[in-house]
Amino acid sequence: MALISVKTILTSLCLFHITLAYFFYTNPDAIADQALVYVLGEAMGMPQTASFSTPSAASSFLAVSLLLTGLSDLLTLSLPEEIWLIHYWSAQAPLRITLFAALSLFTYLSTPSYGRSGPGRLSHPLAPPAGFLGAATGATASGGDGLRNRVFFTFAFLEFLSWFWVWVTLKEEAGRFIARKRRRGSSGSG
Repeated sequence: MALISVKTILTSLCLFHITLAYFFYTNPDAIADQALVYVLGEAMGMPQTASFSTPSAASSFLAVSLLLTGLSDLLTLSLPEEIWLIHYWSAQAPLRITLFAALSLFTYLSTPSYGRSGPGRLSHPLAPPAGFLGAATGATASGGDGLRNRVFFTFAFLEFLSWFWVWVTLKEEAGRFIARKRRRGSSGSG
């Protein structure tokens, strides 16, 4: 039996998304300066980013996206239990686990070793040199370059862990819900 119910975990995750939306809209630097972001970023060799020092169009768009995600996920919990427990979240949780695991791996594996103190994969990140992924290497910048930082890695990794927790708890509670429904059906027909 789970210590915390899946509904409580999902509600907390929705409120986390809404809180993140507020901070990305008003003060994105508060997220970039969090101890957890620093520790995970340092441990995994992720570079820092200055993109979150002030609110921008991208951080506002991210805030609105997180707000809509948090509110729509919260709204699904008001549906009948069978719908959100058995049908909706049983499909959403594995999808989100896969998505955030892939994003975490992409961020980690595609972070170049430019500007690191040593040649190794896990060497300490320093400030990227001028022309980072640009003129100095001959490569062109892409949209994925904005994802190669400790803020995005921490977000994707925490989402992966949270959705895995939801999925494990969901499977346990869905099994109990189905067993309870079968007992009601067999006692009502007998």
